[in-house]
Amino acid sequence: MTSHDVTLEWTDGSTQTITVDENESVLDAAQRAGARLPYDCRKGTCITCVGRLLALEGEEAADESAEGGTERPPDADAADAFTYRRAPAALTDQEQVDGYVLLCIAHPQSDCRIEVGPRVRAEVGDSPWA
Repeated sequence: MTSHDVTLEWTDGSTQTITVDENESVLDAAQRAGARLPYDCRKGTCITCVGRLLALEGEEAADESAEGGTERPPDADAADAFTYRRAPAALTDQEQVDGYVLLCIAHPQSDCRIEVGPRVRAEVGDSPWA
């Protein structure tokens, strides 16, 4: 069975690397590993579990932006890093291009780093279904 290491990075600086099996969502693997991530619908419609791709395996670490946030390298594409059980209805096409991913339905396709926490959720805003 294929698996990938996903490093979860909270905005307070803490990190946790989890192993995600090929047929498992990031959220399911995080819960199995004891990592606390927010979630609600588990169907990709509410935006509660959103994370932001920082880097794929083998990429340089992201640089700190002038505003104090973390910027993704330009080639860190969430479409290359994840497949979904179903379409991520709560994310716009642009949000997906910007690296946002719904962890409740996302399956990693490579080792990667993901920013998680309330700041990431605030960047995206409300679900279009709210």
